[in-house]
Amino acid sequence: MTLAANLILGRLKAALELPPPPGLLAGDLAELPAGELVTAAVLVAITDRPEPGLHLTLRRENMRSHAGQVAFPGGRLDPGEDVVTAALREAEEEIGLPPAAVELWGAADQYRTVTNYLVTPILGLVPPDLALSPHEHEVADLFEAPLSFVLDPANQHRMSAEFQGATRTYYQINWNGRRIWGATAAMLVNLTRRLEAA
Repeated sequence: MTLAANLILGRLKAALELPPPPGLLAGDLAELPAGELVTAAVLVAITDRPEPGLHLTLRRENMRSHAGQVAFPGGRLDPGEDVVTAALREAEEEIGLPPAAVELWGAADQYRTVTNYLVTPILGLVPPDLALSPHEHEVADLFEAPLSFVLDPANQHRMSAEFQGATRTYYQINWNGRRIWGATAAMLVNLTRRLEAA
């Protein structure tokens, strides 16, 4: 691993121990009253290679929520689970990532989606070049995006669109023909802001 990669990984891991910095994104349409929240977790799996990457999935078009979007592996908590257990279970189910292969770092900042999921990102380091197998009914594609690219504020574009009669803003990251936006991009923006505050 390069010195630069070691520095960013060390800073990112240390940043998880700090109090939340100001300016974090709380959620989609945060001004609207929340309905019944569904607790969920995602695994932010960082690859341990000279230029670290992130495992991301493309959700199938027939999924009930966030269909066709780029996402971290994850989902709602099953009864009796905590966020770490759920993130590891979902990553194993969705992309075949063995829980024992993950060096857990800790939880980042929760994010509320427009579908009323309260999502906790769980960060961890994984070996490079694992033989992963995307779930055929849930995952249309699995890819790895460079960590340095997705955490660079210059690549996190503030966008706007009309939704429910108002102009809404959101973040989008374009990498290698992939459109990373919505909750996934917002969680990456929050990680960047943690890094900047560390």
